[in-house]
Amino acid sequence: MKITFIGGGNMASALIGGLLKQGFPHADIKAVEPLAENRDRLAATFGIPCFMWPEPSAIECDVLVLSVKPQQMREALAPMSGNLGSQLVISIAAGTRLGDISRWLGGYQKVVRTMPNTPALIGAGITGLYADPSVTGDERRQAEKIMGAVGKTLWIAEEPMMDAVTAVSGSGPAYVFYFIESLRDAARNLGFTDEQARALAIETVVGAAALAADSKEDVAVLRQRVTSKGGTTEAALKSLDADQVKAAFVRAIEAANARGKELGELLGKD
Repeated sequence: MKITFIGGGNMASALIGGLLKQGFPHADIKAVEPLAENRDRLAATFGIPCFMWPEPSAIECDVLVLSVKPQQMREALAPMSGNLGSQLVISIAAGTRLGDISRWLGGYQKVVRTMPNTPALIGAGITGLYADPSVTGDERRQAEKIMGAVGKTLWIAEEPMMDAVTAVSGSGPAYVFYFIESLRDAARNLGFTDEQARALAIETVVGAAALAADSKEDVAVLRQRVTSKGGTTEAALKSLDADQVKAAFVRAIEAANARGKELGELLGKD
């Protein structure tokens, strides 16, 4: 499987690094990147050939991974419109819909839309994937192999749910960072040093997430086990419930989902 990345930013670098760690041959990976400093970095870090423009030799591959910003997608695809053969096209751009990518590629349909998240940068991400019906089973497995190089994968049955993937897991790390920030600030207010507060907040979240991932029980059960009647945890959770924090959190994710739909419409406007 020969892969060409269109765009050489952080997520492309994470995917390339993940593939190489899994034993993928350097010779089978190429990148197209207009910025000279990024081309130099990719070549020096990974030892792969880099091109400034999607010339025929650059896009001669089995899989094209579109790793440019959503706002740059239409411009990036213009030189390739009508020039593809049978390549599988994988997009990692948030909010960019299959129909728009297909249109910008001159009606090309063999496209998979994905939504990774930033923990992919350390190989701990999760990626939602949705494939056009023309994508074969083997091609779906190719897409899963590539995105699986940076974490878990999850296939979505209907494209509109990709906005929900963006709202939950794509934006999700920011929600977790927000909670860590709050936990750290509370620890500071209780008298801990900055270093102590950071360690307590981060390690608590890392450990709790690992415990949840390792357990077969629902997270609600795990929460109840920490919550002794009349204890300190119960006092904290009662305060959160009084402030309707869970409901506010659900509304926030619904707002992210709605904004994702709006952005998809805006990005696809002619």
